[in-house]
Amino acid sequence: MFNVFKFQSSMNNYRFFILSRLFFACFGFIGAQQVYAQSTPPAGKGKFTPIAQWYDDKGVAINAHGGGVLFKDNVYYWFGEHKVAGSAGNTSQVGVHCYSSTNLYDWKDEGIALPMSDDERSDIVKGCVLERPKVIYNAKTKKYVMWFHLELKGKGYSAARTGLAISDKPTGPYRYIRSYRPNAGKMPFYPKGTPDSDRVNATIVKEQDKFFMRDFAGGQMARDMTLFVDDDGKAYHIFSSEENYTLHVAELNADYTAHTGKFSRVYIGQQTEAPAIFKRNGIYYMIGSGCTGWAPNAARLFRAKSIFGPWEYLGNPCIGPNKELTYGGQSTYVLNVNGKKNALIFMADKWEPKNAIDGRYIWLPITFTGDDVKVVWKDSWDLGDLGK
Repeated sequence: MFNVFKFQSSMNNYRFFILSRLFFACFGFIGAQQVYAQSTPPAGKGKFTPIAQWYDDKGVAINAHGGGVLFKDNVYYWFGEHKVAGSAGNTSQVGVHCYSSTNLYDWKDEGIALPMSDDERSDIVKGCVLERPKVIYNAKTKKYVMWFHLELKGKGYSAARTGLAISDKPTGPYRYIRSYRPNAGKMPFYPKGTPDSDRVNATIVKEQDKFFMRDFAGGQMARDMTLFVDDDGKAYHIFSSEENYTLHVAELNADYTAHTGKFSRVYIGQQTEAPAIFKRNGIYYMIGSGCTGWAPNAARLFRAKSIFGPWEYLGNPCIGPNKELTYGGQSTYVLNVNGKKNALIFMADKWEPKNAIDGRYIWLPITFTGDDVKVVWKDSWDLGDLGK
């Protein structure tokens, strides 16, 4: 893969990323808020049908984009961005929606877990951009902890913050705490085997490290993200940073409410976003995407023996028609079904920036041949297909 290190080229690519999102936001059409494919069978038939519309217990299309799933006390909780009709849906007008299920097919609407504020002084005022919310449970504090990517209202994608909210219940309400750029004034952790070319030299700054050093004092950019709780209870925040050129894997504190300052950089300078991580047989895997605005591109698979790396790039794990575009979607989360070995679901979003509410979900089983990982397209499938 071509490695872009020239600064001017970097800025041009970044401008393309921003302009592509602004284009869709400005020229999207305004559609009716409840436009659904009524010919598609509703949820509850014991099947997953990727891209087809998916309905909740009220017969309304599920509205949980860029989401993740928490499994607690034998219940699955799906959190995601609630989008509205038209291009306005590319900003946050409502909040984070929550649904619950005991079987993953049928979902109950639990309402808005984190509502947007009417207070213009709030970071999460209506019209901000809140993306990819994820929730984890802290057994020590007995709190449900939500992290998300936050862009301040009217600032485009320049704020690049991470936001935090907590709740006493999985369904909320969640109380907004703060937003910030993580790991201010901290240098990366270098796992054993890190080449000198991937180490930051603050005295002689390499092209690939310019964004990192630019943001060193104030904190690193934090955009597309996910959360991961390891077997030992430690939690990690994985996010796209450095103008989306480099992923960061950052350790959270014991309460899951702040960063410890320990983090590593992954796939430096290669423009990776939309991280989704899982662990199998002691090995960490991560699926992400390239950076092409709202348009789909080929998925990227990585593997590491330690969560801090070094991470090995393995190529595109998708098999099937339209695999070069991740079946028209972009990764958001990998769901481990009931904690069972090899029972893993790849979750992705098919974005519709012209009418954001009509975005669809792509859930597919992750398959294994030895340590080889694949995401194979299926028109329809069920939980019995997992682990095959």
